Amino acid sequence: MATTEKPRAVFRRYPVFISLTAGVFALDQATKLWIVHFSGLRQHVYPPFGGFEILPGFVSIVHTTNPGAAWGILEGHSWFLISVALLALIGIFLFRKEIELEKTRMQCAFGLIAGGILGNALDRIAYGHVVDFIDVHLQFYRWPTFNVADSGIVVGCLLFIWFSFRAPRTTSGDNQGPGITRDS
Repeated sequence: MATTEKPRAVFRRYPVFISLTAGVFALDQATKLWIVHFSGLRQHVYPPFGGFEILPGFVSIVHTTNPGAAWGILEGHSWFLISVALLALIGIFLFRKEIELEKTRMQCAFGLIAGGILGNALDRIAYGHVVDFIDVHLQFYRWPTFNVADSGIVVGCLLFIWFSFRAPRTTSGDNQGPGITRDS
């Protein structure tokens, strides 16, 4: 009986984390499935010769792959990157108290990160590379093509940094000293 209650207890304790992890992972894999099997886009062909523009001159959808990590670093070391991803997920679990995962804001940040980690790790296992398709470019710079998982990781990391530097909120019951109020 304890084995059936344990997953429920985890979900009750970290519902936002689990929901965001699953949501980012599912959206990432669904978009990659569409790009690879249904979009008809040829790999590594950018507008005007392939892909299609969403915002002309700024955002395009293309089909490309990345055999490494960000900016192609560690190309050809998929199993090392999969190991790092697994260690990061284990770290989130092991240090959940230290990262205050019981707080909704941290569940948001780490749910985005974990969903992204899982999405890219599955690509590396299934394909040997990560599928990328969002191409953002300015007149003077083309950002490396990315995907939903990458977006989840970056936004989650930015949220974690933001939340880490914000001062904790006090409640009206806190001992704030004479004459100090929450609005001070």
